[in-house]
Amino acid sequence: HVQLVESGGGSVQAGGSLRLSCAGSGFSTTSGCMGWFRQAPGLDHEEVAVTDSAFLDILYGDSVKGRFTVSRDIAKNTVYLQMNSLKSEDTALYYCATVEPPRWIGYSFGGYEYNYWGQGTQVTVS
Repeated sequence: HVQLVESGGGSVQAGGSLRLSCAGSGFSTTSGCMGWFRQAPGLDHEEVAVTDSAFLDILYGDSVKGRFTVSRDIAKNTVYLQMNSLKSEDTALYYCATVEPPRWIGYSFGGYEYNYWGQGTQVTVS
C-alpha cells in the first residue's frame, strides 16, 4: 500500500536551514506528482512545492520561492525539501503528499486533490 514518511524536521534559528525527506513506498515518486505542504495552527494546508514525475515542472509557493528547493533520489524513492533562509513564519507541520492513480495536479490550494499523505514533521523557526 502507499505510504509516505517525512523526516528531518526540528528547531532552528531564523536564517538557518533544514532538509526534509519524504520516503515513499508502495508507489514510485517518478510516476506522478509529489507535493510538499505545510500547516500552521488554525490555517489550511499551504502548498510550498509540487513536482511532476520527471522533475521538469516544479512549482513553488510565492512565500518560499528562492529559499526552498525540491530534489529527489530515485534509487531511494525519496523526495527532499531543502529549506534555506528560514523565517519564523515558516514554522509549521510539513507534509508530503501524492495522488494515486498518478496525475499532474499543478499548484493546489488546500491539497484536496491528494489522497495520500505522510504523518508530517514539525519545523519550528525562532
